[in-house]
Amino acid sequence: MGDYRKILLLLDLSDGSEQVAAAGRKMASISNAAIVALHVVEFVPVEPMGESLMPPIQIEEELIRRSRERLEELVRRADLPRTICRVEAGNTKAEILRVAEQERADLIVLGSRERHGLAILVNFTEDTVLHAAHCDVLAVRLK
Repeated sequence: MGDYRKILLLLDLSDGSEQVAAAGRKMASISNAAIVALHVVEFVPVEPMGESLMPPIQIEEELIRRSRERLEELVRRADLPRTICRVEAGNTKAEILRVAEQERADLIVLGSRERHGLAILVNFTEDTVLHAAHCDVLAVRLK
């Protein structure tokens, strides 16, 4: 385990996010590292038959705003005081790798769920990040 200066903490805002945040907090305290908490909004506009009530751009902006509020609240609850919160929109895997490079992260901390059956064949985010990241990756096994 290296001396980490900056940790990218991936939070999908699900129930497992608090467990991932706790692991990130622990790693940061061991290395005295800064934390960047990241949530990616992957918006795919789907219009039902007929016209949409809101333009896709407004919907995406609203999703980003709500996600930022939830991320900041999660960071407060997880007691991560020196954490920078980032919410990005786009392809989740690509955005994680882009932000990790941009922030010069030494470690990426993300959640990993156990998979069974056909789910084993699907390329999950943690697999892509693990193999494409320029830095260490800590996958927290979620309960």
